[in-house]
Amino acid sequence: MDSPALPCCIAALIILFLPLSASDDRLVPGKPLFPGNTIVSDGGAFALGFFNPSNSTPAKLYLGIWYNNIPELTVVWVANRETPATNSSSSGPKLSLVNTSNLVLSAGDGNGHVLWTTTNVATVQGFSTPAAVLLNTGNLIIRSSNGTTLWQSFDHRTDTFLPGMKLRMKYKKRNIDERLVSWKGPSDPSQGRFSYGSDPDTPLQMFLWEGERWVARSNPWTGIPVLSLRQHNPPWATNISDIIIYLAYVDNDEEIYASYSLSDGAPHTRFVLAYSGEYQLQSWSSNSLSWVVLGKWPTAECTLYGYCGPYGYCDETVPVPTCKCLDGFEPANMQEWTSGRFVAGCRRKEHLHGCRDNFLALPGMKSPDKFTLVGGDRSTLEECRAECNHNCSCVGYVYGNKSSGRSGGDVTTCFMWAGELVDTGKVYEELGGETFYLRLAGMDTAGMDTAGKRIKSNAIRIVLPVLGSGVLVLICISLAWLKFKGKNKKWRKRKRKILDGMNIPDEVVEENPPHDQEFPFVRLEQIALATQSFSETCVIGQGGFGKVYKGTLGGQEVAVKRLSRDSQQGTKEFSNEVILIAKLHHRNLVRLLGCCGEKDEKLLIYEYLPNKSLDATLFDDSRKLLLDWVTRFTIIKGVARGLLYLHEDSRFTIIHRDLKAGNVLLDADMKPKIADFGMARIFNDNQQNANTQRVVGTYGYMAPEYAMEGMFSTKSDVYSFGVLLLEVVTGIRRNSDIRTMGFPSLTVYSWNMWKEEKTEELPDSCIMDSCSPGEVLLCVHVALLCVQENPDDRPPMSSVVFVLENGSTTLPAPKRPAYFARQSAEMEQIRNDIQTSASSFTLTEIEGR
Repeated sequence: MDSPALPCCIAALIILFLPLSASDDRLVPGKPLFPGNTIVSDGGAFALGFFNPSNSTPAKLYLGIWYNNIPELTVVWVANRETPATNSSSSGPKLSLVNTSNLVLSAGDGNGHVLWTTTNVATVQGFSTPAAVLLNTGNLIIRSSNGTTLWQSFDHRTDTFLPGMKLRMKYKKRNIDERLVSWKGPSDPSQGRFSYGSDPDTPLQMFLWEGERWVARSNPWTGIPVLSLRQHNPPWATNISDIIIYLAYVDNDEEIYASYSLSDGAPHTRFVLAYSGEYQLQSWSSNSLSWVVLGKWPTAECTLYGYCGPYGYCDETVPVPTCKCLDGFEPANMQEWTSGRFVAGCRRKEHLHGCRDNFLALPGMKSPDKFTLVGGDRSTLEECRAECNHNCSCVGYVYGNKSSGRSGGDVTTCFMWAGELVDTGKVYEELGGETFYLRLAGMDTAGMDTAGKRIKSNAIRIVLPVLGSGVLVLICISLAWLKFKGKNKKWRKRKRKILDGMNIPDEVVEENPPHDQEFPFVRLEQIALATQSFSETCVIGQGGFGKVYKGTLGGQEVAVKRLSRDSQQGTKEFSNEVILIAKLHHRNLVRLLGCCGEKDEKLLIYEYLPNKSLDATLFDDSRKLLLDWVTRFTIIKGVARGLLYLHEDSRFTIIHRDLKAGNVLLDADMKPKIADFGMARIFNDNQQNANTQRVVGTYGYMAPEYAMEGMFSTKSDVYSFGVLLLEVVTGIRRNSDIRTMGFPSLTVYSWNMWKEEKTEELPDSCIMDSCSPGEVLLCVHVALLCVQENPDDRPPMSSVVFVLENGSTTLPAPKRPAYFARQSAEMEQIRNDIQTSASSFTLTEIEGR
């Protein structure tokens, strides 16, 4: 997701207002700050000055603090969010420290118009000359001459939570603006729709708001005051150093607040509320020179506030988070529940019998909202339980034990709930959560946990209320890896069973980086529920290996490929897709969400892409108008980048072997994702090509050396890409006899049009008036280079991507495409041979996955 950091495209405008020369770290009376100059913290981490986030004329100027030593301007604090200055006057705006010890930002228009000021700064008697100092933490403070802090920007935060800041859950003696408030847009620092912080009416937990509507809620804090979390380098955040985040929780006579610090040498790391509404943990990568999102909150749709309805909970311990009913409850509306609408929630299977019921311990839970903190300390779990048990309206309780900064040492808490239980969740047991005791009818006390044993790692509980669920994602990664190490032998045996019969290099099977091994398995009963027991009404595609169903898991629409039970080839395809897609991570590759191998079932769960496959739109006269030239060129480049990743940028060279329009899926923004890796093959680093006796794929897309001799390599995929590229430009199917004027294929027709210098007639008629002639010519030229008969003549995908992104005037002339000189009788025999040998191998053409 985009962060509130300013886009690179406006960097030139920002530079106009960056420092001409750096000053020291402070501002004193009589020496104002003007646009073009900055105050830099002692240590060089942060700078204070004026910046322009947009290309407006006249320029809108804001006073802000940003990271000084990274190339991407990233603003962490803004003073005049709602009152930008302009640079139209001769003097421009200025920031001054006046004798009242206040900072004043004036418009500089000659009328003394004040845009922003630090009001209500206490004047310290008997001390001279205050100074405004920018600390190396990013905190701007007003300090008296004796060192007393009179005001600080950390008490007036904008959208960023920096190390050393306080994020208050409750204030006891003063009212300070506590919420983080997002920017309105990527180049608009004014207050946006989203905010994050505590609610004074329900302290000890954090909320994410959209306006005044709750979007998400954290777990109430009941835990330990200090926690150390190690963030290991996740797979998508390359070259980010290990980060240790020290979380602190303080409860004193004045306030209850959370704060955090970083380990020595850690890169710049911050929590930020993005203008999109996500609370993100970001870390700066010196390798990619960009901010990497290490975690975000909300983490899934069902974690939104109240999403699962009364007595329902979001289970985050499954690969695809989903809504479930608490033990002893069932869906209130089964039809809505199975269709993915959970607002009605759940109902009790058996009504309570007043105070004659007992409690079921549910470990690892995110506690519900609307709790009551029972007055007075409850020193033991038994006393807390007795308090709830004697109150017949109490339906559940949580016992907590925390340490206090005040005298008295340990402080215990007892949370109780009455009425409906809403916004409940379940987290990984390793992450602690809370043991929630739920009142149920007919419960037998035998075997119940009345001793109050707690889940390991109670300290983790601070994560949600302090920093939201963003950090939760990070801990899951680390703990999943540690858990895997202890189960390595068991997993290898399980994996070998899954991968039985696959022709994959041993080093791929045995390779065990931590993020690859825990394949996302989903229970069969969940999938059956999501697809209405594999109802025909949910079918969205069908092919040689079975059917594809649309379903809903955890409120997220998914596509479920169900492989035929009696297909041996289906077993190999299933294993192939699991091992490959679990290892591949790219925005132009379809995302595998889960799989299931229970009983005789072989099920693959993918993200659902609403705009179906490319061929379903490109060759449908009623839908092809959705594909203007800009969209088509974007699709072309996206598929090229996906292939480049498979061939050169993933850990192993991957040959797709069935690239076609039906295996390119389009997301909601018409961005492409390559799908169906059942026929893909992996090459070792020193392997250039391979030979097979089983030719698989789709006629018309297959390279001649593969179709006729079984030889395949990366250049086989390049050939398929060339055919696909011609289809996208022309809107003509590869083997259409109607629209290729008697030529045996689209490739031959296109090459003849090129040779006769009639390339301008090739574009689809519906884009003829709007397309860019230069881009079309480039695409046709590249496509014809890709479909040349000799594989050595075809360019690698790295060259293809470079040319498509940057253009070229020095491309070689293409040679005749494959099959050009073949006799028609031989062509027909080839067609028949391929269809015969590959009939049981043709991949499902999934629509709308």
